[in-house]
Amino acid sequence: MEHRRPRAGARARYWFDTTLARGTPALVGWLVLVVLAAVVPASAVLVWTSPHAPASLAGRLAAVWRLTGETLRLGGATGTPLQVLLSVLLALVALLYVSTLVGLITTGLTERLIALRRGRSMLVERGHVVVLGWSEQVFTVVSELVAANANQRGSAVAVLAVRDKTAMEEALHAKVGSTGRTRLICRSGPTTDPAVLALTSPGTADAVLVLPPDDGRSDAEVVKTLLALRAAAGGDEGGAPVVAAVRDSRYLTAARLAAGERGVVVESETLTARLIAQAARRPGLSLVHRELLDFAGDEFYLTAHPSLAGRDFGHALLSYANASAVGLVRDGRPWLNPPPRTVIRPDDRLIVIAADDDTAELADCAGAVEAEAVASPRPSPARPERVLLLGWNRRAPLVLREWGRNAAPGSVADVVADEDEAVMRAADDTGGQACARVYRRGDATCPKTLRGLDIAGYDSVVVLGHDPRPGEPPEEPDNRTLVTLLVLRHLEQEIGRELPVVTELADDGNRPLAPLGPGADVIISGKLIGLLMAQISQNRHLAAVFDELFSAGGTQIHLRPAAEYVLADREASFATVVAAARERGECAIGYRGHAGADRGPAYGLRINPPKTERRRWTTGDEVVVIAGSRDGAVPHSRGAGHERAAGRGLEEGAEQPRDAPEPPTR
Repeated sequence: MEHRRPRAGARARYWFDTTLARGTPALVGWLVLVVLAAVVPASAVLVWTSPHAPASLAGRLAAVWRLTGETLRLGGATGTPLQVLLSVLLALVALLYVSTLVGLITTGLTERLIALRRGRSMLVERGHVVVLGWSEQVFTVVSELVAANANQRGSAVAVLAVRDKTAMEEALHAKVGSTGRTRLICRSGPTTDPAVLALTSPGTADAVLVLPPDDGRSDAEVVKTLLALRAAAGGDEGGAPVVAAVRDSRYLTAARLAAGERGVVVESETLTARLIAQAARRPGLSLVHRELLDFAGDEFYLTAHPSLAGRDFGHALLSYANASAVGLVRDGRPWLNPPPRTVIRPDDRLIVIAADDDTAELADCAGAVEAEAVASPRPSPARPERVLLLGWNRRAPLVLREWGRNAAPGSVADVVADEDEAVMRAADDTGGQACARVYRRGDATCPKTLRGLDIAGYDSVVVLGHDPRPGEPPEEPDNRTLVTLLVLRHLEQEIGRELPVVTELADDGNRPLAPLGPGADVIISGKLIGLLMAQISQNRHLAAVFDELFSAGGTQIHLRPAAEYVLADREASFATVVAAARERGECAIGYRGHAGADRGPAYGLRINPPKTERRRWTTGDEVVVIAGSRDGAVPHSRGAGHERAAGRGLEEGAEQPRDAPEPPTR
């Protein structure tokens, strides 16, 4: 086969590429040749066309050399060859010095910019909030902290995680949006290294939040981060309050020990299971929880009004026009829903629900109570319930256990999941509860599976997503949940009844996609835990309040028929509802109107309405109260292992006499 010789152009390019491959000397040589090829002819043209150019050829060549030397900063001196060489040498030394200096400065600036980009510079802040770790809660936590600091100047939130600083900033600004007066600072590095933790100045922070990892098997990293915080503070227990969360209860004790006396540790899995179980028994309760936990509406505050000292707590219930009293803080311990006859001490602080900490102003609202509109007590008898649980994950046994603790005797929980029945039975510990479990293996996304059930006979349906499997996309559990909801929606249309459905989702972005009825209960586990951590970070005394509200029994939030408090189809003030609830030993904090239950964004829910607000109460309306269980629930007891998140807690106690009101003690 005849080989054709390469063309001259190809050979020239090959030769040029070969010379460039020889390294820096070849590059410098080519640079000199190219520059001289441009500068020398241009200088010659300028000299020859100048009217003041020398007449002799030697003079003109000398002028070309001077102009070339000035252009290239080579001195351009003329004279003997030795003088020309020395001038060129001095010029090259000066050029080398300047270029080296510029290179050093450029390298230093580049390294500094890279360090800033990596987020490894020290924070000089005071009164800021430090967020350690990166998980699904980070966007909720930062959003709530921004909302809490909306009226404060100079506030800052520092986030430290093993991620690129720029990537964190872009993700936070995309999800959180405008941060207003709050400055958002990101630092990159491991949260378990005390030297790296020092970059966020945790010793001068108002609070430090340690987020649980997305992988529940990494709770040990939370414990290690808490230990690193102590090491960074030199073992000083007087640092900033710490709020942390773990998923696995096995790490709870270790995390609390590592957090110290000023630390608050939340067990996210159990708390999420409790909220799901409570919503399954009282549809619409998740709306109340979300309203009380975020900073956008009304939330819990501690206030002191010396003028109420010596009066009983029942009087305080009607002493606020735009706030709702729900308990006391006595000797540093919260006491929710104390007996109405409990006398308020001078050193007591009241726990109120208000729009802001400065809106809880005293105003006597007893005159707005209409005694003739109060309904006679008609306690509804406890009846067995039926709940359908679709899907299975690590929280499913906790949901069944928490639901069973409050279920009336004879209640039944049917479980349908793509798991082996023996595995589900082994994971579920009934603990001697008076409710039955029925396990069926089946695919909850299959219409045939659900049609084989008596869907219309269930009081509520709980849909859980399975735990992410190795190699599975993180959105897969929510995808299956959405398919299950679609099938349920279709069956609802077939039976002509809308079922109370409680759905657990991992991603808040999937909430608008869920084919659910208006105001349905959707539990976004990461979002709720993030809201709770943000609230506690602003006031650590609220940890025991939330622990009691979300506990397995005792004082909780309830949705009860309005007809139990005021006469139906009659107009009355909300103060009348508060007075009626007081007679039953409860604190009324709001209502959910039946007429607006299908319209967002509140879906008929109104928390902390003015006491003077008047409306016509219908049989479908519900009243939101904070009270003990009176619907046949099994009373729960706390052992030594069930301590409060703040390291100490409260237990339920009997009502005390008027002359010696004391909070329940351990």
